[in-house]
Amino acid sequence: MSISDFSGRTIAIDFETATEARASACSIGLAFIEKGRVVRVEERLIRPPQNRYSPFNIAIHGIRPEHTAHAPDFVEVMAEFAGEFEGARMIAHNASFDLSVLRACLDLCGLEYPELSYLCSVKLAQRHWPDLGSHRLNVLAAHLGLTFAHHNAAEDARICAEACLAMATEAEAEDLFELALKLGLNPGRLSRRSYDPCSFARKPKTRSVALQA
Repeated sequence: MSISDFSGRTIAIDFETATEARASACSIGLAFIEKGRVVRVEERLIRPPQNRYSPFNIAIHGIRPEHTAHAPDFVEVMAEFAGEFEGARMIAHNASFDLSVLRACLDLCGLEYPELSYLCSVKLAQRHWPDLGSHRLNVLAAHLGLTFAHHNAAEDARICAEACLAMATEAEAEDLFELALKLGLNPGRLSRRSYDPCSFARKPKTRSVALQA
């Protein structure tokens, strides 16, 4: 079976934040993977609390208060995608950040956590392409011959998804979670009452080579 035969629901997710606070999401990007390819990319601007921004964050992503003054708040955006998040397999580039944004925003709004499992594409890339000097999204995009607008949530989610699919294809993995198993990566888990980080489990096995006499 090839990765194109995999029919599970997998979503790459990326957040941009308005300030240093994790609960200040101002944009979300989602790339939906079905049968080994990206079939849909969504982006929503989010009005952060008090629509407050820091100059540092504006310099990173270019989103400003006037862009989100009339945007939906986090509760409204979650209402649109909650059904797709529930039970999903998710991936994020530097997942510890994006999952912390998701959790902080849910906590601030008093919403329950969805039940989902997730992978970190940075950790996957560190194991799969260990010789790359960096595993930032722009480096992975260049490695794969892809162009994109960095720090745009939709584009970041799309490149995260495409990079993971490329790794799975090269590793001859049936899906991204089999790729994680091959690379010795434990999926993270978000549930109603708990959060388990995505972590390295072990070094991937290598074949022993007999010494020639």
